[in-house]
Amino acid sequence: MADPREMPPGSTVKKKVDESWKNNVEKEKSAPGPAVKSSDESEPANGPALEPSFSSLITSLGVQAFMALGEFPDSTATGQTPTVNLVQAKSLIDVLEILSEKTKGNLTKEEAAMLQEMLYGLQMKFVKKSGKL
Repeated sequence: MADPREMPPGSTVKKKVDESWKNNVEKEKSAPGPAVKSSDESEPANGPALEPSFSSLITSLGVQAFMALGEFPDSTATGQTPTVNLVQAKSLIDVLEILSEKTKGNLTKEEAAMLQEMLYGLQMKFVKKSGKL
């Protein structure tokens, strides 16, 4: 298109405006979309949700600590050796120790045993990975 400053005085530039997008929008609005299930009919993508509990909290923290110790493969690093992060592992083990201290006397026998077993296993792995004997 020519620069309006270079055109002789009195002449105008005719612009063409494409308005076909408006027709496309109208067609999309009037076209029937896919049927949407109500929230009652839809199923969770990963199965049923777990009921929150103390044991699920312990398991979650324990799994994170084991991952930080390189015991589980990193899902983002396929085919590579697991990443070891001793600082993160120690932090998670410390959180579990705090939970153990703060909940002493308020747990069921099963919860207390689970927490102690988790802590013992993590502490042994941590000592082995860090080389501190």
